[in-house]
Amino acid sequence: MEAFVITFTIFVLAIFVGFEVITKVPPTLHTPLMSGANAISGITIIGAILSAGSQQTMLTTILGLSAVVFATINVVGGFMVTHRMLAMFRKKD
Repeated sequence: MEAFVITFTIFVLAIFVGFEVITKVPPTLHTPLMSGANAISGITIIGAILSAGSQQTMLTTILGLSAVVFATINVVGGFMVTHRMLAMFRKKD
């Protein structure tokens, strides 16, 4: 029970910090922030692969595989959006 309270407290604090960071960032810095978020999703993929590969139970394997798929979608989609946004700032020939 104590571990749950600590984990839940960290989760709630992360929500507040994330909200404050996102609301304080000027629009010109959203693209670099999105790239940083994509890098964090890469870390999520590594954790999900470790979770799926541990083969403790069938449920952990399925949840790990699902996490790998969703994190990969997030990374690919984020980089596609970032690439499109950066193309808007390039000079046209």
